[in-house]
Amino acid sequence: MSKFRETSGEDEDRLFVRSVGKAFRLLEAFADTPGPMTLSQLAAAIEVDKSGAQRLAHTLGRLGYLEKAKGGFRPGRRLLERSFDYLRGQPIVSRAVPILAELRRDVGERVDLSLFDDTAMIYLVRLQSKRESFYAHLNGRRVPTYCTAGGQAVLAQLAPEAALDVVERSERVPTTPRTITSVEETMRLVAQAREAGFAIALEQVWLGEIACGAAILDERKRPVAAIHVVGSIAEWTSDDFMRRIAPLARDAARAISF
Repeated sequence: MSKFRETSGEDEDRLFVRSVGKAFRLLEAFADTPGPMTLSQLAAAIEVDKSGAQRLAHTLGRLGYLEKAKGGFRPGRRLLERSFDYLRGQPIVSRAVPILAELRRDVGERVDLSLFDDTAMIYLVRLQSKRESFYAHLNGRRVPTYCTAGGQAVLAQLAPEAALDVVERSERVPTTPRTITSVEETMRLVAQAREAGFAIALEQVWLGEIACGAAILDERKRPVAAIHVVGSIAEWTSDDFMRRIAPLARDAARAISF
């Protein structure tokens, strides 16, 4: 799934600084590439010539936002500082962390906080359980809104037509054999979440996982984030997970809501 932002309208925007846009798109090129990228790969990703990519990479390297590595370039450590700046400045994070920590103690499973970003949910806080994959530890990861428990819980707090718009604009590419990609089935699950106040997703993003999501609302009662509690289907049945976890996740989300 492409992580690049929509760039239409740049040519008509007189305030838009194209060189800055190219620099950020060069950093975004690493979204689908976990390893180093060569200048040729970077140039192709942002549709500039190799000389232009070299100037951008040199500038970002001097600033610490790119680092040279075997095989090319990789994101630089200064990006971590900007992530810290973002998280530190988010009131929802400071409100959520103590509540998430208490929820994690109560359920004994992984607890995540994710931010609603249209067709994606972005992980902000991840409190681990006893079994994890590498990517389950990393903040900043984007997952689809339409097929995740937190995403469906968020969609359930939107007007039905707004939720449908998000689902229809999503790429809906299956990440497991059980990922539900049908618009009609997704909207049925969103309707269930609207009635229950939480959503349950079974092996939608990772095989072997069951997740419960509950939406977090802002002062105007708009969904802005979600709690995810994630367990293993080897240890939980769907009914037991819903009965035990859903009320706790829902209460925690309400406590974090503004």
